[in-house]
Amino acid sequence: MRAKGSSTKQERSFTEERRRAQIVDAAIDTIVELGYAKTSFGQIAKRAGLSSTGMISYHFRNKAELMRQVVSDVYAVALEVVGSRIDQAGDPPAQLRAFIEGSVEFYRTHHRHMRALTEVWLGSRGEDESTAPPHRQELESLEEMFREGQRAGDFRDFSPRVMAVALRHALDGVALHLGVEPGTDPDVYAGELVTLFDLATRKESR
Repeated sequence: MRAKGSSTKQERSFTEERRRAQIVDAAIDTIVELGYAKTSFGQIAKRAGLSSTGMISYHFRNKAELMRQVVSDVYAVALEVVGSRIDQAGDPPAQLRAFIEGSVEFYRTHHRHMRALTEVWLGSRGEDESTAPPHRQELESLEEMFREGQRAGDFRDFSPRVMAVALRHALDGVALHLGVEPGTDPDVYAGELVTLFDLATRKESR
C-alpha cells in the first residue's frame, strides 16, 4: 500500500515537470517569434498562459538558466531522433550515413527547435558560454565511430578528431542554411554530405 505522502509528492513532482516542460515550450515559441534579445519572462508567461512571471522564476532563476534548459531539451529530442537511426545501422559506414541522414531529417522535422537553438547560440554569445552547442560528447562519439571503422578496415587512415569536427561543422552549416532558406530540399544536402564523407573516409578497396 502506497503512503499518502509519497503519492502526493509524486503527483507534485509530475506537475512540476509538466510545468517546466510547458515553460520551455513557450520559451521556444517566444524565441522563434521575437528573437533571443526580446525574449523575457513576461513574454514567455504570456505565451504559456501563466498568471505571473513568478511561476517561471520558481523553476528557473534567470533567463540564462532557462536558455540552458532550452538547449538541453532540444539536444535531447535530437539524440532520440538521430540515435534511433544509428542504433538500427550496422557497421561504421552505415552508422555514418545514419548519423548524417538522421541529423538532416531532424533539422527538417524540428524546424522550430532549430530556429530557437540558433537564436540562443547567437544571442547569448559572450554572455553565457554554457549555452554553446554541447558538441563535446557528440564529437567523442563520432571519433569513436571513426576509430571503430578504422579498426574494422572500413575507413582509411585519418585523424578521427579532425573528421569528427569537419562533419559536425558541415552539419551545423546545413542547419543554419535550412533555417534561413526554408524552401531548400534537405534530402539533397543529406545525399551530398553522405557522398562527401563516404569518399573522405573510405579505403580505396571499399
